[in-house]
Amino acid sequence: MNPSSVGWIDKYFHLIKDDVVPFTTFRDLYGVLKKTGFVYGINIRIPRKIEAEHKLTEDESAKINLLNALYYTYVLEREETSTNEFITIINAFYKALEINHISFFGKILNSNKGSNNLEKIIDSRVYIEDNLISKTFNSIITNSFLYIDVLTFKRYLTNTNSIRVHAQKIEYIAINIIYHALNSKEKNKSDEKLALLFKNSLTFIDGEQHNFDGSYREQILNNFVEWENRYYLEMACLTVWEDKSLEYKESVFIYGIGKDLGFTDKQISRSIEEITSFFDKNASTIPFLKDNNLAVQFYDSMSKIVNKLIIRNSKRLQKELSESKELVALLSKSTIKDLSPEEKKKVQNQLLDICKSVPSLAIFMLPGGAVLLPIFIKLIPKLLPSSFDENRVD
Repeated sequence: MNPSSVGWIDKYFHLIKDDVVPFTTFRDLYGVLKKTGFVYGINIRIPRKIEAEHKLTEDESAKINLLNALYYTYVLEREETSTNEFITIINAFYKALEINHISFFGKILNSNKGSNNLEKIIDSRVYIEDNLISKTFNSIITNSFLYIDVLTFKRYLTNTNSIRVHAQKIEYIAINIIYHALNSKEKNKSDEKLALLFKNSLTFIDGEQHNFDGSYREQILNNFVEWENRYYLEMACLTVWEDKSLEYKESVFIYGIGKDLGFTDKQISRSIEEITSFFDKNASTIPFLKDNNLAVQFYDSMSKIVNKLIIRNSKRLQKELSESKELVALLSKSTIKDLSPEEKKKVQNQLLDICKSVPSLAIFMLPGGAVLLPIFIKLIPKLLPSSFDENRVD
């Protein structure tokens, strides 16, 4: 399954169609969503039963985790496994949420098919930025509040009234808890990145006009929805435990919030233990913990995007390259020595001609797309079969 290509949702349902439902309660589903990092807004992995076509990027993992969470929430609440009915309901849900800011490319590739429409909606939910060029300047590109969609959908399945207002309430409380949790500790660079990530992920409220006066505490005292309260506790634990220590002031905040949410000391300690374990296992792969300078972030982000484009279109590229022996020879030469200015220009022009014939590579033709060409040229010999690189050593 390739979540960056049209039809991935249909493929997802094809892969699970003969499976026994792996969850008997929402608690079981919640446990899996925590292990993948989805609840925390950090998509480290996907459910084991889903096999991906290629190594997944974080945004692709987020797409799969979101769909997986929404579908099994529907199955558990309705005790029904009809994929067609689910797609109808989830499209209606997002319409009620007024989620209609489909991306630029989504508008171009318009479709009346329910699953294709859902793919565009999920794209619009996952990506913070709305265009590929701007994403290259930001190593953090995925929405970290996606689990709010699941909590809101869970309520929608039993009560469709004022669903956007309900989503606003959850987001309002969550961002307040994150803000006040940060204020309970000594801030560092990772804290600033985490705060920026969540601020940029806001959908239902305006972060610039937001009131952080502490009045959210009154709302959580009167909130009796267990899974929403668990989420608030997870956000508090995530925020204070990012630096792998719990100072006295932070401890007072966590246990105070936990008590307001109706949890026992034992339950609060358990949440802290789980977030500690999550960080211990995954700290090296969590994007906002990587302390790269802006130049490195820029290059890494662009490399990931170009890498994905080449892999997703590798068969078409192989065919096009096989028809241009001169280009292949120059690319092979570039792996062992620098090309002359004339040769570089020739490679660039011939690659642009190929990009014109592959729709997915049209980004290189857009204003600013030329910035990505040097990375494209560098990565092609490494990503295509060894027959295209005579000097490759495996």
